[in-house]
Amino acid sequence: MSPGRNVSKTIYGFLLIAIFIIATGGQRSFAEMDAPEIARPGLEWFNVAAPLPIASLRGRVVILDFWTEGCINCIQIIPTLRRVEDKYPDKVVVIGVHSPKFANEKNAHSVKDAIRRYELRHPIIHDPDMTIWRAYGVQAWPTLVVIGADGKIGGSIPGEPDPDRFVAAIDKLVADSSKAGTLKPAALDLALIPEPKKRYLFPGKLKPVPGHDKRWALADGGHNQIVLLDDNGKELERYGSGEAGLLDGAKRAAHFDHPQGLIASSDAIFVADTENHAIRRIDLVTGAVTTLAGTGKRGTQLGAAEPGRTRALASPWDLEKKGDELFFANAGTHQIGVLDLKSGTVATLAGTGEEGLRDGRAASASMAQPSGLALSADGKTLYVADSESSAVRAIALSKDPQIVTLVGAGLFDFGWVNGDFQKARLQHPLGVAVDGDDLLVADTYNSAIRELELAKHEVVDFDGGKFTCVDPVCIPTREPAGIVADTPDRILLVDTGNHRIDEYRPSLKTYHTWSR
Repeated sequence: MSPGRNVSKTIYGFLLIAIFIIATGGQRSFAEMDAPEIARPGLEWFNVAAPLPIASLRGRVVILDFWTEGCINCIQIIPTLRRVEDKYPDKVVVIGVHSPKFANEKNAHSVKDAIRRYELRHPIIHDPDMTIWRAYGVQAWPTLVVIGADGKIGGSIPGEPDPDRFVAAIDKLVADSSKAGTLKPAALDLALIPEPKKRYLFPGKLKPVPGHDKRWALADGGHNQIVLLDDNGKELERYGSGEAGLLDGAKRAAHFDHPQGLIASSDAIFVADTENHAIRRIDLVTGAVTTLAGTGKRGTQLGAAEPGRTRALASPWDLEKKGDELFFANAGTHQIGVLDLKSGTVATLAGTGEEGLRDGRAASASMAQPSGLALSADGKTLYVADSESSAVRAIALSKDPQIVTLVGAGLFDFGWVNGDFQKARLQHPLGVAVDGDDLLVADTYNSAIRELELAKHEVVDFDGGKFTCVDPVCIPTREPAGIVADTPDRILLVDTGNHRIDEYRPSLKTYHTWSR
């Protein structure tokens, strides 16, 4: 494991590790070490009224969660931490230490959005210079550090722990602390960031619905629903009760859990139900919701074909469809999978499960949190927004699929640079769309639309980037996650951070809010 890497491998051992590597490079037993201070000058705290000095937490078990907002493995451990919080509201304190990887993640407003988006209900420290990370000798996202009720560091684990074993280890630590007399339960006085009251809440992907009347399907992730819109952005229908969960059934009774992506046929909407680790189907005639793949639990790397209903997936983020093949971005294992709608099986299309940026045969290539998909007009190429490598990849859908990187250089190579594909840089893109002979990218952490001119092998700001907002009140685009090229003169952008969809008109050089 190299410093500053996202850890995608699930760790199945117990939490307590005997040796802690401190920032100086030395080694000490955990039992000998007092936890370094976390209430450091100049750091911004969220969900509490004031910073919490480490001494003030003595008497409770403390879990420090070192995370960064775009990291899929950080997102996937949130339910496990929630289990602990719910089980021990006054005996265990979870504190998130936000340690940013990308430049945009150093922005406190972006962190506040992430807290709302992931519904985090524990204290968060925004540590843009990673001072606490260094003090605790952390080397990877995510890392959990456990501090005993006596104030001593108890253990550290990089990566995603096995949920049941992690909770069992915390159970034992709480019980041992109680027997030792060091446990002094006390509830935290929280001041949670309020949820925005919007029609949409952190929407994800928008895709067209084929048919006589032009309609659109939107993943309204924050509301755990799918929305059907007409061509003027007017809401026609909602699917899902709004309650998070995995439940099939009638359109208003079914439950989704923060769906991010989708694709539609003339008779159905297929949903990447991200936090359910599942792929769902909405019947457009009856409204009934059924599960096609996934078990509701986070799965391991995809491989040979297996029955979809019993195969666990990992944070599917977007979908594309070609005939009876449903391609899905399995972000949590850094792979592209394919669901055969006839047989009901799922298998790997691309990626070994290793996080990286390696081209060649799709079966042996590496990817990094694929999050957006777009199929070429001829159906021969699948384009991928590979977010953690700030890359756009292309998969040739041949008998022996091949993958090439169009733009992107590595996990820590990002920015806002135009020009030749080899030198151009993006920053954590989540969406990609085919626009004639070119590609449009929702360049999420740059809060911009970028264009890949495929014939020229160049990246430019979309149409020069000079569009005039014609809304009565204009606000800057914020972390868009989805994009659609409807016609050469109509681009729809899911402006996720502003909870809306914008319409761009290149011929007029204008844009405005299409639906909110």
